Amino acid sequence: MSVVTRDPYSGKVLETFESDNPENALNKIRKSREAQKAWKASIDDRIGYFREVIKPNFEKNTDELATIMTEEMGKPISQSISEVKKSIKLLDYLIENAREIYASEEIKTDASRSYIRFDPLGTIMCIEPWNFPVWQVARAAFPAMIAGNGVVLKHASIVTGVSLKLQEIIDSPLFQSLVVDGKTATSLIKHVEGVAFTGSTPVGASIAAEAGKELKRVVMELGGSDPFIILDSADLSKAAKAAAIGRLQNNGQSCIASKRFLVQEKVYSDFKRLAEEEFSKVVVGDPMKKETYVGPLSSEDQKRSVDAQIKYLQSKGKVKFFGEGNGNIIPPIIAELDENYQEEIFGPVAVLRKFDSKDEAVRIANETPFGLGTSIWGEKSDAEMMVGDIEAGMVFVNSIVFSDPRLPFGGIKKSGLGRELSKYGSREFTNMKTVWIN
Repeated sequence: MSVVTRDPYSGKVLETFESDNPENALNKIRKSREAQKAWKASIDDRIGYFREVIKPNFEKNTDELATIMTEEMGKPISQSISEVKKSIKLLDYLIENAREIYASEEIKTDASRSYIRFDPLGTIMCIEPWNFPVWQVARAAFPAMIAGNGVVLKHASIVTGVSLKLQEIIDSPLFQSLVVDGKTATSLIKHVEGVAFTGSTPVGASIAAEAGKELKRVVMELGGSDPFIILDSADLSKAAKAAAIGRLQNNGQSCIASKRFLVQEKVYSDFKRLAEEEFSKVVVGDPMKKETYVGPLSSEDQKRSVDAQIKYLQSKGKVKFFGEGNGNIIPPIIAELDENYQEEIFGPVAVLRKFDSKDEAVRIANETPFGLGTSIWGEKSDAEMMVGDIEAGMVFVNSIVFSDPRLPFGGIKKSGLGRELSKYGSREFTNMKTVWIN
């Protein structure tokens, strides 16, 4: 069996890769596990390897890795380069903070000494999607590795080239890329100690169920239908500019992209006008051109899925296109809707809806099965009063939702389990071991 990758902009075949059969995949897990025995011994050695090998390799390969990413899944090249550089910043964070993150924590008790150790679990399987094919691997795999674990990566098939390039860059038997389908990956869960998954809620639920049978540790970063709330005290010009970035980045294919724009009735018309101006400025087209901000969706299947959602919105409200689409490209779109729309749209489509009071805004924001991130725009104290009632793992005031190595990343409800990043997420794949000494 082989995997074929295609350029979603031109439609051309990029490369054909041979898949791993189940035994080959299992041997890769064994190879990572064997390397992990020595890797876990010294955090100084691990930090040294991150500093002296992994970071320089990423820096040398930034342009090549970004190009593979753009060719395989259509992300505009300027955003691909930024994604690689953001992953390097995560390396810097871990190199600087790993000793503190994983240091034993002394706890005063009746013992002569008592403390908590953060020991690695073993080998972690990272099952990652195509939309941020470097960053999402980095934020799952790098903390697990520097904690002392081995890692095997099952990447989305359409970014197999990225997956194998990451293995080359990391350059360690500790990190192995599995070229397998989802069914094979699921069958291998029993051979690892934990699973990090980023992707859709239905697939995440099935993987978590399989991991649950084996009582394996899981971190699930799943879908979102993030609200972007504009209060009448907001700076509408800044909010409109942020709306274009927050909705259209990565061609609209982001779990934390702002998707539902809830606008206080008093400023609805003004915000809509400003948002339309910003959407109309966006350069749409060839993702290899640095000025392009919206390129093709990742595949024909993805394009068909978003087209179906657009048709539904057209049947229920007003839909305005900003530019022309061709091939797998969908231009920026603003849709106005008066009803509850819960589906996650993985494309450059902003859905606007009015609200009257802050209480109504919170109710609408929460009327979704998802709970990943929320962005609130308005006078600071005004906006911050709403934070406690928002059902989400992250709330950003006067900013789009984004991931930062220093802060925990993740959601609640059907948006996930556990956290990534920060000291909290970086400890997810450790054994928090209690030690009591008399």
